[in-house]
Amino acid sequence: MPGPGFGFIGTEERENVLRVLDDWHDRRNTFDDPGEGRMVRSFESAVADRFGSRHCLAVNSGTSALLTALAALGIGPGDEVIVPGYMFVASIAAVVHSGADPVLAEVDESLTLDPNDVERRITPRTKAIMPVHMLGAPSDMAALGALAERHGLHLLEDCAQSAGATYRGRPLGTLGEVGTFSLNHFKVFTALDGGFLLTDDQRTFQRAYSYHDQGWFPYRDDDGDGDLLLGLNLGLSELNAAVALAQLHKLDLILDRVRTINRTLVRRIGSLPGVQQRRLHDDEGACGTVAVYLFDSPQHAADVAGRLGTKTLINSPRHYYGGIPALTAFGRGDLSTAPFRTRDGAAGAQRFAAGALPRTDDILSRAIAVSTGVSDSYLGAGFGVALRSSAAEIEVAADTFVAAVTGG
Repeated sequence: MPGPGFGFIGTEERENVLRVLDDWHDRRNTFDDPGEGRMVRSFESAVADRFGSRHCLAVNSGTSALLTALAALGIGPGDEVIVPGYMFVASIAAVVHSGADPVLAEVDESLTLDPNDVERRITPRTKAIMPVHMLGAPSDMAALGALAERHGLHLLEDCAQSAGATYRGRPLGTLGEVGTFSLNHFKVFTALDGGFLLTDDQRTFQRAYSYHDQGWFPYRDDDGDGDLLLGLNLGLSELNAAVALAQLHKLDLILDRVRTINRTLVRRIGSLPGVQQRRLHDDEGACGTVAVYLFDSPQHAADVAGRLGTKTLINSPRHYYGGIPALTAFGRGDLSTAPFRTRDGAAGAQRFAAGALPRTDDILSRAIAVSTGVSDSYLGAGFGVALRSSAAEIEVAADTFVAAVTGG
């Protein structure tokens, strides 16, 4: 069970895939009419309805969604984008490859962007704030949204790990100008690989469409209103869309199951000395894919992680900024780590090595994630319960965690 959606794969996904193959078979002898994109368009329409967004654009990965969103917002060389020091490397890499410079900001005990630190890092070059809703829970979107409005900045949500989560009743991905999502096998719902973005703005959607599909206007028109772009080929495949559409219809079922498991485990664990749950900006809106515990001391957290056979979150490479050697090198001006960047487009002297964000370092060194929906040892969720764990199995996992914390 990499992610909860993967655990729900069944006959519906199979039937949708076979529908695509049957359609291709029926059209194999047609002349100049391959019937491209029918399942993709069905998926995009269903997502837009489910999330309450005017536009959905399906792409081949969450990383492509980020790149496309940056291009759609006109972010590039000379611009800065504020990104949390706890994220997935794609958030930062997409900014670097857009030609803009990532500016790292501290996270607070929600493991998401600290709005106060974000404001301290705004400069005349700042173009956007990128909240990353880590481990299925929303960032402080009220504070970040107010910041973005006050300073005239774009707000780009990275929702790769939080599909279906809400903030004060609104779906994540619809509070900023653009929301990006991943559909790989570790995510809440999956296409095995793929992604999508949401936006209500017509011009942003037009630019995103053109960037993701060779410069065409929506939907593959040669002419239209908007900006001409030299686009790439980043579209979602029909087969992946077939799986994603079936999964989308199960999203509420998936979330209900994961949240139930999470609440059951957390209730069984109860209150413990020297440890507390991470702060949530919207408890009801979080996906519940992990339960994160923050310890009073890094040593206690490391000891508990060792007893459980897992690790603290500071030891999850490519999620912790200090665990990305290529980023550290880029900050020193080593452009070999970032193809297509020129000397004039270098980030300059930025400290991206461990220690640059002391609060983030401290929090992650004291944090352990217990799996209740996503099992991923690389992420740090290497201990916990599975999607279909019984009540007895959840009880055993909770008692094991308690014993590890208390030394029992």
